[in-house]
Amino acid sequence: MWDQFSFFGMRALLVYYMTKQLLISQEHSSYIYGLYSSFVYFTPLVGGVISDRWLGRRRAVIIGATIMALGHFMMAFESLFYIALATIALGNGLFLPSLASQINELYTANDPRKASAYNIYYVGINLGAFLSPFVCGTVGELYGWHWGFALAGVGMVVGLLTYLAGAHHLPREDAASRAANRAAVHAPTPASTYVLLLAVIAIVVIFRAAYEQSGNTLALWADTGIERHVGHTSSIPMTWFQSLNPLFIFLFTPAIVAYWAKRAQRNREPGSVTKMAMGAFVVAVSYLLLAIVAWIDGGERASWLWLIFFFLVYTIGELLILPVGLGLFGKLAPVKLAATAIAAWFMAAFFGNLAAGAVGALWSVVSVPVFFAIVAALALLSALLLLALAPWAKRAENKQILLATEATHHVAACGADTLH
Repeated sequence: MWDQFSFFGMRALLVYYMTKQLLISQEHSSYIYGLYSSFVYFTPLVGGVISDRWLGRRRAVIIGATIMALGHFMMAFESLFYIALATIALGNGLFLPSLASQINELYTANDPRKASAYNIYYVGINLGAFLSPFVCGTVGELYGWHWGFALAGVGMVVGLLTYLAGAHHLPREDAASRAANRAAVHAPTPASTYVLLLAVIAIVVIFRAAYEQSGNTLALWADTGIERHVGHTSSIPMTWFQSLNPLFIFLFTPAIVAYWAKRAQRNREPGSVTKMAMGAFVVAVSYLLLAIVAWIDGGERASWLWLIFFFLVYTIGELLILPVGLGLFGKLAPVKLAATAIAAWFMAAFFGNLAAGAVGALWSVVSVPVFFAIVAALALLSALLLLALAPWAKRAENKQILLATEATHHVAACGADTLH
């Protein structure tokens, strides 16, 4: 949660800081934003390997959080701008996959609650994303960008201290768990599973090129294309709108988890990739809505209520694809490569953010309605591709559950001698 507080607190200010304080052009700022956001998700691939092979997940989380905190504090100094961005990305490489990959260890292989666990994790961390634009964004707008960045650093320090204080609640490696893990490691992972995961990554790259506009061009539209005045004297700070997404995550996640749980009890729950296709389609609808609103208004500022409605639809789509995709990689990943597999999922965010930066550069070239229509088309394309992949993915999930269950039964059959 505190990691997300610091990350989204800094991100809420980043585009405004570059264009208003550093006087970087919109097009150049979009490329910087895309490059930074992408490398935040590239470094976990290297960090996941380091965590799995040498450091272990807990030490990787501690070291990564420390480096990230330093990077956030560096953002308070203009001369360290690029160094600070690189430092945050490097620390995140150790932190992100090592934290998320610990979720799987809280459940047995065939526990039906495991799928919902990633939604619960997702809503938990988004509490920080919800609070940060109000805290860091408001302080940055009213008292100076550097104070907002410094608060993001404080949040990361609090997160590190929280992890250290609560680490004893996480499962500890003992003789029984090592035996179970050895059995799971030796359970074969079909080559087709790796091909499937790579295909999902490739499609999610297309989706993220559309999804990631929320912190880039959409933030610019909130500043220039939305009427933010309420009454005659009050105006809604532009950074506050970035809290809408995590707010709706809180509101909708319990209902979505309960809905899928009921479907699972009746053996009618769709596969993970089918859910993801539904989510991409809903996100496409949200951007199409903005294209229609911008076209109807004809260059005039649109009501801020439209932006709220956009985030409502957008968030429902997000909850059907991003935590579900994370859970898919968690379920299909071999135990010995747990952090690396989670990092591979974030590789989609790496390439997707690069693509989002390039797509965002079109903001200054085409009209607002055309731009949002292009973004909607990208999300729709990813939905269609995921839908085509869904039957294959469903078979792979069922097979992996069967293999994991057989491995668990093998450990139980070994008796007390094996466990000791």
